[in-house]
Amino acid sequence: MVVPLRLIPRLAAAACRLTPAASCAPRLVLRRAPLLPALAMASAYSAGSGADRRLLFRQLFEKESSTYTYLLADVADPDKPAVLIDPVDRTVDRDLNLIKELGLKLVYAMNTHVHADHVTGTGLIKAKLPGVKSVISKASGAKADHFVDHGDKIHFGNLFLEVRSTPGHTSGCVTYVTGDADGQPSPRMAFTGDALIIRACGRTDFQGGSSDQLYQSVHSQIFTLPKDTLLYPAHDYKGFTVSTVEEEVAYNARLTKDKETFKTIMNNLNLSYPKMMDVAVPANLVCGIQDPLPKI
Repeated sequence: MVVPLRLIPRLAAAACRLTPAASCAPRLVLRRAPLLPALAMASAYSAGSGADRRLLFRQLFEKESSTYTYLLADVADPDKPAVLIDPVDRTVDRDLNLIKELGLKLVYAMNTHVHADHVTGTGLIKAKLPGVKSVISKASGAKADHFVDHGDKIHFGNLFLEVRSTPGHTSGCVTYVTGDADGQPSPRMAFTGDALIIRACGRTDFQGGSSDQLYQSVHSQIFTLPKDTLLYPAHDYKGFTVSTVEEEVAYNARLTKDKETFKTIMNNLNLSYPKMMDVAVPANLVCGIQDPLPKI
């Protein structure tokens, strides 16, 4: 389903800045549900002034856990360095094949948090591409090559991602936000993990979760971003692909409430135990390390 442009004018305007003028006819592809069950791709992004195309961006989907993986690369840099956010073990080959086809050099495989619903692909990626470094927050308690804290910057070429600490779903959640400087993508983009899901948020009843902390994290670190900031979650179960700060401030069914009402909602979700949790969490605490690949 394509959402009429008149219903979301700011997102429509943002879409027109992301794509060539000819594609800004009266339809919006950013909100289209994935056409293929395991792959959803967004268009190339334009940097700062719109004069140079610097950021290549792809949104990828893993259907079993409804997880989004995000590929970003600086294609204006001769090496075309790239980062992959929240890769899934089941779709590593797909992701690495795409990276090869696009002529990119993967530098970092990053996680927003220790996931409970799938095994991260970082371990397999490192086995297949030994030069790639894994990244996760220090507060996560997981193993990785690089640990990040609030305020850190992750550079790839002339682009960078800013780290914002957004605990609450788990104690180690972070949101990665594109830079706020000349030559960086405009509008900004925030990869929110499970802290904020379109019109909802991640659960807070395990892995050190806290509804009080999550409410504070989202309101102080995500809702304070510019209104036209594009929000990309780690999961979606209803066919959405992207939102904006302005939309979520207005329409998020949980996070628009006052804190006490939000806490009551979260305490009464009565969600079932995640079916992959006993497998995924131990694996993800060690970077999703898999058994050694067989030698051929």
